[in-house]
Amino acid sequence: MMKLGKKDILGIRDMSIAEINLILETAESFLEISTREIKKVPTLRGKSVINLFYEASTRTRTSFEIAGKRLSADTINISASTSSVVKGETLIDTARNLEAMNPDIIVIRHSAAGAPHLLASLLRQSIINAGDGAHEHPSQALLDMMTIKEKKGKIAGLKVALIGDILHSRVARSNIYGLTKMGAQVVVAGPATMMPRDINQMGVRAYTKLEDAIADADVVMMLRIQLERQKQNIFPSLREYAQHYCLNRTNIKLAKPDAIVMHPGPMNRGVEISPDIADDPGCSVILDQVNNGVAVRMALFYLLSGGNE
Repeated sequence: MMKLGKKDILGIRDMSIAEINLILETAESFLEISTREIKKVPTLRGKSVINLFYEASTRTRTSFEIAGKRLSADTINISASTSSVVKGETLIDTARNLEAMNPDIIVIRHSAAGAPHLLASLLRQSIINAGDGAHEHPSQALLDMMTIKEKKGKIAGLKVALIGDILHSRVARSNIYGLTKMGAQVVVAGPATMMPRDINQMGVRAYTKLEDAIADADVVMMLRIQLERQKQNIFPSLREYAQHYCLNRTNIKLAKPDAIVMHPGPMNRGVEISPDIADDPGCSVILDQVNNGVAVRMALFYLLSGGNE
């Protein structure tokens, strides 16, 4: 059986198709554990995982914590606001001190692009990127691909539309890398001020109108407006943004009748997606994404710890 030949999980861009498939297949095998009465297996007993989060998070941080605990790993959560960072300690000093405590895996989310890569180059522990600036969010893209495959039976040949703040979205970047590798046709749409200058070099087709992008789409993924990463106001108002880029009952009819709707969260209801679409079990798979996130992160811990060796 194939082994994941990596010490770290830093991004989708440097993953092979075989590695992505290995992670997705392993995650599928872990789904069943979450349905048990006792949701725990002894697979990683004696291993320790540190979740080091320099940015706010609900889904990702909780998901990594639950994933570790369901595999019986000792899981420790550290937030920047409750760590020595507030006393002036640098990221490298924090990492070196954590390394001295001999954990097995460090999960890091940081506002600076490249922070996980820096730690991976300095520390002997496995590093998992839980989101670095506007760069990548690999575990989110993996759980998104898992959800698409689960609901559609495949990824190759599907039309996937990513809508919203493409420029600042690490979720968009990782999904573009992953979905195009897996054979999907990826299109994006958003205001011109929220579109990367090099978007056409990423193997996708870009539009400024939501309607053009979601026409005949199999998957529509709405993205959060990354207000915290925007250096200036790049659209007039949330109300005007919603008029042009909010997914609703009218424009979703342009997608295929069996199209699924996704969102990485947190959602700005009424801005990126109307509540009735977000809560519609006939098309929304947003909570399935959350469920699959635990399985994907269990798979990452397992494979980085020598699983399938």
